Parts: sequence; C-alpha cells; structure tokens
Amino acid sequence: MISTVPRVITASELSWTAPFVGVAPRRFNGVVRAPRRDGADNARQGRPWGIPLEDRVLLVVGPLLALRPRKRFRKDAVLIVDGTLVPTRDHTVAEQSKNYRYSTNHQVVVDADTRLVVVVGRPLPGNRNDCKAWELSGAKAAVGKTAVIADGGCRGTGLVIPHRRDRGQSELPAWKEEHNTSHRKVRARVEHAFARMKTWKILCDCRLKGDGVHHAMLGIAHRHNLARRG
Repeated sequence: MISTVPRVITASELSWTAPFVGVAPRRFNGVVRAPRRDGADNARQGRPWGIPLEDRVLLVVGPLLALRPRKRFRKDAVLIVDGTLVPTRDHTVAEQSKNYRYSTNHQVVVDADTRLVVVVGRPLPGNRNDCKAWELSGAKAAVGKTAVIADGGCRGTGLVIPHRRDRGQSELPAWKEEHNTSHRKVRARVEHAFARMKTWKILCDCRLKGDGVHHAMLGIAHRHNLARRG
C-alpha cells in the first residue's frame, strides 16, 4: 500500500543531510553546534519557532554549503557561463538594466554534461555587462583553467565564443558555421537552467535586502540541482 503522508525535508532523517547540504551528518551536526552555542536555541519572548534548530539550519544554511565554491573540475569538463538579471527591490545593490528595472547581474556556470549549476558568482549591479561581471563576480576565479563557453558578447575574456565574420566578409566558411551551430546547441543548456530556476517567484521580484538576493540564487540553484539528480 502506497503511503499518502507527505514527506518533508527534516534533519531528523539522516538521508536528507547529504543530498540537501552536501556534507556528512556528522559534519552537519558540527555546523548546528555553533549557533546553538551562541544561544540561537534559547527560549525568548514572542512567538516561538515552529521547527527545531536543526531543521532551520538545514533549510537556511544547506544551499550555502552545498554550492560552496569548487576547487577543481574534471580534466575533460566543459562548462557554460551566462549572466541573468534578477529584479531586485534593494537599490543599494541593484541598478537599472536593459530590462528597465533595478536588477542584479548573476553569473551562473553550468556543467555542460550533467547540466548542474556548479558556480554562482556574487551579484553585481544590473548595468554591468557580462564581460566585466564574469571576473568581478568571482566566477572566473572559481573555474580556474577549465574550458568555459559563452555567448558572442564575451570577446577578449578567454572564454570560448562563436566565430564572427571578419571585416568585409559576407559569410563564414562552412566549418565555422558548423562549429557555431554546435556551440549554440550546447550553450542553450544554461538558458534551460535559467528557465527552470525562474519559475520561482523570488527570482522574478526579489524583495530581500543586501546579500539576500545572493542567498536566494544559491538556494534556487541548489533546488535545481536536486531536481536534476532526481
């Protein structure tokens, strides 16, 4: 008989810890001890927490641990980077961008093979172009020397971009057109990732202040990865 009781994400089930946080249960318990030592679990005035401290840490800190910067990638790995704009209410971290809204620019790197998000750069004001944001966000440093492909707007960055016509050239040679077709098909995978991630309302109109928009992007990227892994 199939149970109809809905399952919830909870630290009381050790099976949730590794896939959701990316660390072993023993290490996760060490993370929980720090806020408990600082009094996060003490009784206070006002409405009490409805869930235990372990579950609060799992849901809030989990995505930050799971998407911590990677130090190395496979030797044959191919990554894809693109920037996406997130409308952001906090104008101290956002600027008017090409979508005519105050937004933040997020550089997101996806593994071309697994289609998992492997790097989320620090958000920058939305008026920064992707060429500058690639380096300033920390995404470039995070991937090291791994091969990364991008769109044609990233000239001079060292990224793998489509072939362009030379001055006075009416069309590209057939072999370059073939390369560009393959490039477009692979690069579309990062666009598919954005489409799935932006089904979450918070990435269509983020009202969080300060680092909140970065934490939101990390959390949604992690949920995207969980869905990809099944």
